[in-house]
Amino acid sequence: MTRVAIAGSGVIAGDHVRALSGLPGVEIAYVHGSDLDRARRVAAFAPGAIATDDYRRVLADPTVVAVDVCNATPAHAPFTIAAGEAGKHVHVEKPAALTLRHFDAMVRSTADAGTTLMVGQTVRFQPAVAALAAAIADGAVGRPRLAHISWYTGYVWPAGWRGWQLDRKQSGGHPVHNGTHLLDAVTWLLGRVPVRVFARSFPSFAAGMPVHDSFQLIVRFDDDSLATLEISYALAQPRDMFRRIVVAGTEGTVSHSTDDDPVLHSAATAVPLPSVENAMSRQLRHWIDVVGGAEPIVRTEQVRAALAAALAAQLSLDTGRPVDIRPEVHS
Repeated sequence: MTRVAIAGSGVIAGDHVRALSGLPGVEIAYVHGSDLDRARRVAAFAPGAIATDDYRRVLADPTVVAVDVCNATPAHAPFTIAAGEAGKHVHVEKPAALTLRHFDAMVRSTADAGTTLMVGQTVRFQPAVAALAAAIADGAVGRPRLAHISWYTGYVWPAGWRGWQLDRKQSGGHPVHNGTHLLDAVTWLLGRVPVRVFARSFPSFAAGMPVHDSFQLIVRFDDDSLATLEISYALAQPRDMFRRIVVAGTEGTVSHSTDDDPVLHSAATAVPLPSVENAMSRQLRHWIDVVGGAEPIVRTEQVRAALAAALAAQLSLDTGRPVDIRPEVHS
């Protein structure tokens, strides 16, 4: 039995608790939150889990071997570092950190303890994306040269984000908070390191939001391959979604579109898209396997490269100019 603790008591923490509690051989020992009432509500999804606002109590429990950090982004680094220093394995939600310096400290804390750190890049575990990655790895496109991802979903509006997500100092900005999904996916699919990015944003569906709801990125990689990424989280229906992924190479092309999925949705109901269904459960099952010694699908060097690109993309938005990505620089 693998005993884990959850650090977080928000909506995402609830998703993690439900996914982990459904996995055989996993027991959720604690749910930590600064608001004890909210922590109790999340802990209720896992019978027997103890709600607490004392993180030291969680880390001091020798029966807890791993901590799933899924609180607000500014807390990722301190909670992960503390867990690493306590000898725990760690899973942390994306974006892993707000600076490369913090991310490097998170990696060191677990490496020094001989434990593992896995970042929750859920897109890698979506069936369609995993199938594309497998096909590319098998040589279906030859040498990947061009990628294009379009991603539109109903998430931000009209329900809205909470205040910290709209505060760039806390969320890192839209390219960091949400752009890491696409940047990690394309870094993984192309198997290269991003070196230059140009970003632009605009209010497409939710003009009243204090941040632009949509943005586009053009990313160049270290072998001169190119990616065009566009994302909006503001479609009118909360459950609405459209995504298209194309990767072309020297020998062929692979692609995926949610247009190929059977879809039934309205403002009140939806069926999961087969191309994305159960990704969270797959991700957390893999994390438990990594805790047990399995080879990780999500590698920290790729996550770091994608985070560096996301931080550079926000700088590009600020300046209106292309930005060279320097992942060796500790921000």
